[in-house]
Amino acid sequence: MKLRRLREEGIRRFDDYLDLLKINPSAPPPVEILTDETTSEEVARIEVTPQPLGTRFVAGQWLHGVLEQTRLRDTARDKGLWAWLSLLFFDEVCPADGRGHRKPGERARHIPDPTNFQRYYRHLLAGPWRVYRTHRDDPSRAKVVLCQPLHTPGDLVEQLASRQELVTNRAFMAAATVLYVDSATRQPKRGAGGKTRGTARRLADFCNQIDVTWDLYSMEVSELLGKLPKEFDRFQK
Repeated sequence: MKLRRLREEGIRRFDDYLDLLKINPSAPPPVEILTDETTSEEVARIEVTPQPLGTRFVAGQWLHGVLEQTRLRDTARDKGLWAWLSLLFFDEVCPADGRGHRKPGERARHIPDPTNFQRYYRHLLAGPWRVYRTHRDDPSRAKVVLCQPLHTPGDLVEQLASRQELVTNRAFMAAATVLYVDSATRQPKRGAGGKTRGTARRLADFCNQIDVTWDLYSMEVSELLGKLPKEFDRFQK
């Protein structure tokens, strides 16, 4: 089908469905609103087909490739577009368990609030797309918030992607990836998302402190890693 967005009526019905899942977790997604002219509208003559995405990295890569073909303005704030994409990939962002039950979580995971970055990054498709697009010259530097399964972002995403001034910083994201992503398994290292010394939360706090005297945006990743206190040694090793 062609790329579309949900109209206000479509967003309302999708929102109602998310509420319904709290009562009836096996209720089927209202896929009919994806193409119904009263609930959605075409935004670009680009064919999109649901496919396995798996990780936030693959999702960001696929979405970037599709949306770069459009002439849409202010894509990040297109609430209807992201709600439509979320419903289109609902089996990916809200998979059913062995009993056929779904747990959608908070509304912001499926219907974004473009005016509030503290909630916007939680959208399971818009979030990874925005990170991938920001680091499109070398998206591998942002694997620390892109290596996770699409429907379970985890602590690292919550702790790092929520900080807009850091998630857009090249040196910071590259350093966080070096520290907290296992190069062999390509998965987050154990303990990286905790609250103890040397964790991602501590890295964010440390960088916010030194940003007063050092220009993080002009730093190379090696320079930043070299400035880290000893508490980060266990992750550097």
